Amino acid sequence: MTTDTAPHPTVPADDTPPDARSDETALGPGESRTATGSIRTATGSIRLPSATAAIRTIGTDPATAPVMLHPGDAISTARRVVYIVLLGALTALGPFTVDLYLPAFPVLEQNFQTTAAAVQLTLTGTMIGFGLGQLIVGPLSDKFGRRIPLLIVTCLHVLASVAAAIAPTLELLGAARVVQGIGAAAGGVVAMAMVRDLFGGRRLVVMLSRLALVTGAAPVIAPLIGSALLSVIDWRGIFAVLAGYGVVMLVCAVFVLPETLPRARRRDRGSTTVLQRYAGVLRDRIFIGVLLIGAMTFSGLFSYLSSSSFLFQESYGFNAQEYGLLFAANSVGLVIGVQIAARLAARFGPQWVLAFSTAVLVLASAAIAVCDQLGAGLWGTVIPLFVFMTACGFTFPCVQVLSLDRHGKAAGTAASLIGFSNNAVAGLISPIVGLIAHEAGITATTMAVVMIGCSILGLVALWLVVRPRTVPQLTP
Repeated sequence: MTTDTAPHPTVPADDTPPDARSDETALGPGESRTATGSIRTATGSIRLPSATAAIRTIGTDPATAPVMLHPGDAISTARRVVYIVLLGALTALGPFTVDLYLPAFPVLEQNFQTTAAAVQLTLTGTMIGFGLGQLIVGPLSDKFGRRIPLLIVTCLHVLASVAAAIAPTLELLGAARVVQGIGAAAGGVVAMAMVRDLFGGRRLVVMLSRLALVTGAAPVIAPLIGSALLSVIDWRGIFAVLAGYGVVMLVCAVFVLPETLPRARRRDRGSTTVLQRYAGVLRDRIFIGVLLIGAMTFSGLFSYLSSSSFLFQESYGFNAQEYGLLFAANSVGLVIGVQIAARLAARFGPQWVLAFSTAVLVLASAAIAVCDQLGAGLWGTVIPLFVFMTACGFTFPCVQVLSLDRHGKAAGTAASLIGFSNNAVAGLISPIVGLIAHEAGITATTMAVVMIGCSILGLVALWLVVRPRTVPQLTP
């Protein structure tokens, strides 16, 4: 009996060469491996070695089986939900590490007999550590796979959280926070890289919008949870909670999350070293522009977050619980922005959503300063802040999509640059609010001045560097 003459066409997943998509699955009796890495059985059907190598679904007639453009297309809906929930929780580890203790800033100031600016430096150290950690983890995850760097760095987070909980001085707390930031870095980078390993095109927009929802909402929700925790435990207990969070994520990474970057797909000629991977990504003009937009938007957000505890509790007389409720209200705007942005980006293109959102960021931050100078009071600050947060929700998923869709082979490296620029730049800019208000105290105007500057820089980067009309359409 002759072998099949029917063609077995395949569509490569992502932009990796077909010969780099097989994994280490052993061949059974009478089986042979196709050029794309899938396995043809003796009966002519196609067996997929793993979810991450999926090209076609299993079937007795591979010539008519549904074509899978990306590996994640073969994953069941239930499994996809599990992955997104866990990857979202991993992504949230970083923002929770940074922001969970924000409501305790006034307590730390009294406990250590120091200044507000000195307490804000512990936040700056955390964000710089978080950014540096991502620069390290991203390229390593491209070279050694996603799981090993994730496990090692998350262990470091747990140990640093314990050290922060028992720190006797502000200096030691600051040092522990830097290491804690490095330890929290893996979650966001690996989560985005895993999503890019599995999905592409318009489905990538939807999946990244879910992670962007976490990335944007977690910094807002974390102080709310921190306020609730402060009503039952002291500030040291907050770091014990973070240690527990890290342990849970470690267990989930070990027993639930798969390796989405098989060994064969890690080999990419011309991008074998960390510097080569970074060089390949940083040559992309559009990526550089989007990187600037993300960093400026995140910096504007963190200028608000780092100063809001003093602004609302000292200037407006909020207690810790009322302050937390304000953050919860603002998170609604961010959720709305993310969900609408995902639909608009898939239809019109993420670059045009950014054209709208960056303009709104400038107008909303300017409105805060104008209303404060006109004596509009609390509502003159809160309402423009809600609009600003909604615009952030429009911006974050579009930044991630434009960055990762163009760099599937170096998803970990691209994700690490996004995370580093966001957190390092925000960590350097956010204390400026405290320095500007050193004599008169933090006001809505001093906070808004920094937010206006960041928003204008983001708008300029969009039109002068990204240039929306030059951005190609998303792939299917």
